[in-house]
Amino acid sequence: MKLSGSLYHHSLRFKMWLSLLTLCCAIPLVAAQPLLQGHSAGMVFQVEVVAQGLGVPWGMAFVNAKEILITQRNGKLQILNPQTGALKPVTGGPKVLHAGQGGLLDVAVAPDYKPGGWIYFTYSKPQKGGGATTLARARHTGQQLLDWQDLLITRSVTDTGQHFGSRIAFDSAGHVFFSVGDRGVRPNGQDLSTHAGSILRLLLDGSVPADNPFVKQDHALPEIWSYGHRNPQGLVFDKNKQRLWAIEHGPRGGDEINLIRPGRNYGWAVISHGKEYWGPFQVGEGTHKKGMEQAVKVYIPSIAPGSLMLYSGKAFPAWQGNLFAGALSLRHLNRITLDETGKAVAEERLLESLKKRIRAVIESPEGWLYLSTDNGSILRLKPKAH
Repeated sequence: MKLSGSLYHHSLRFKMWLSLLTLCCAIPLVAAQPLLQGHSAGMVFQVEVVAQGLGVPWGMAFVNAKEILITQRNGKLQILNPQTGALKPVTGGPKVLHAGQGGLLDVAVAPDYKPGGWIYFTYSKPQKGGGATTLARARHTGQQLLDWQDLLITRSVTDTGQHFGSRIAFDSAGHVFFSVGDRGVRPNGQDLSTHAGSILRLLLDGSVPADNPFVKQDHALPEIWSYGHRNPQGLVFDKNKQRLWAIEHGPRGGDEINLIRPGRNYGWAVISHGKEYWGPFQVGEGTHKKGMEQAVKVYIPSIAPGSLMLYSGKAFPAWQGNLFAGALSLRHLNRITLDETGKAVAEERLLESLKKRIRAVIESPEGWLYLSTDNGSILRLKPKAH
């Protein structure tokens, strides 16, 4: 049918608008935008905005060089193309208890990961009486998760929305570690009959290793690797030195970096460097007690650490072997230098001028850092181009 001149022009205009709309939808929300540049250890870096509008992006993991899988605390999952900033939703995630600090939490890729392999998650699973920190795994293909498996629904249910943990780390011998906070109940830290207040160690299929420290102890849960923790939200395994590091929130002061050893008691809430929220009084019995471990690094006042990463890349040679933590309350990127014995010998606070609550910190294949912030942004820190 032949269109009149007026109808023809309206039709042509509509097609042009439709083409523009399609083009706009294909463009990422945020092209990489430079925010600032800075200096550290004699090196110059720049920070760029890669993506925005992600709610609270809690965990990030590279599934390949061109895709980052991102968990959002509200239960949503996204795939981010770090080169273009394009975001795509991912289906197949679990039903989460999105309340308080709970929700869809960490994501991590197993060391032997290949396309179609297992990706590991932690989340707060709805249970009678509240929520339980849960370790799960699924296979990722395209924009979908398949074969979801809950590996361990921890014995950690409380009616509080606090202290779920829960970061994931892998060693080089086929084990997965994950952290569980005390769930806002202080005695849990010293109670081996609950997973709350502990770091747990499993085989990759969720079974219990025969050499876990409490396997043969009565009234102790066999998954426990260490205990006496308040709320460890950072966990990383140093494959070069074969040691596990954790960082945890103290109360009012007393955040800690700890070198985690099997069967050890890290003191909460018997010993602490923090004070009560309701007054100027020390938590617990003091800062030292026989049979309880001392932290490698204590933060007073609290920085509120939301993650922990050990740098191993080549883009920033002077950072190799350093620990990095996102700081939520003091709003910066925290860098810790360790000596050969594991002693913390220096601290640097980066990106303070951004005034952002930095949560997750991961390293890219190029050795760049990707950071998530609680206002829904993904940032990239890389060497400044000359």
